[in-house]
Amino acid sequence: MQSIDRAMGIVKLLVANASEDGLSITELANECGLPVSSMHRILKAMAVHGMIEQDERTKRYNLGNIWLEYGLHMYDTIDYVSTIRPELVRLAELTGESVYLSQPMGNEALITERIDNENHAIRVYDKLGSRIPMHIGAANKSMLAFMPNGDVKKILNAFIAKEDHAAFRQLLEQIREQRYAISHSERTEGTSSVGVPILNRFGKVQGALSIGVVSYTLTDERLHYLIDQAKETGDRISVKLGYRA
Repeated sequence: MQSIDRAMGIVKLLVANASEDGLSITELANECGLPVSSMHRILKAMAVHGMIEQDERTKRYNLGNIWLEYGLHMYDTIDYVSTIRPELVRLAELTGESVYLSQPMGNEALITERIDNENHAIRVYDKLGSRIPMHIGAANKSMLAFMPNGDVKKILNAFIAKEDHAAFRQLLEQIREQRYAISHSERTEGTSSVGVPILNRFGKVQGALSIGVVSYTLTDERLHYLIDQAKETGDRISVKLGYRA
């Protein structure tokens, strides 16, 4: 178990530095609080499985291509290319806004796709692979509202003060009833989002799509339009995944 924890700690460090030139073995050892000799053994084992790779010239480490392979397998299992992405592209074209796909990962959600809007000088931009606590944001709340009570309780206990549980559950009930969630300046000041859940054939939350907008452009009429388009697209994807209300 300790070896797995250490390996995943290394993976998370390399993910956080993915836009740079990787990390040296000394940097990894220092960040993980391990001797260089121990770090060398772990990296050697990870390299065998393709989890990390070393630049022969700089001797610095980055993530291996196995993660891309696993990611593509994940997309394939949810009919991503044929079912979901075309709908996200269509929604982005209809609304002229950036559209996101998120999936639940325990107490967090992972942004797995972004269809950028290139029409605005200012646009909402969240990085692919970002992890966001499940109680934050329109997409996450829309998923949380449709999750089993046990999962909701676990997430509330992790993030919400006990005295605020009742109010938060009331908000989730409202979201479930209306089938969408709205967020204003919750993660990034000056931005808003509309999120709707995506359900699979078992009625289980598969993910959520959301539309990100700059708040000052958002009139009431525009908001209602985005809500309608998001709900229609979310429902259409859910039906394609086998969901029946």
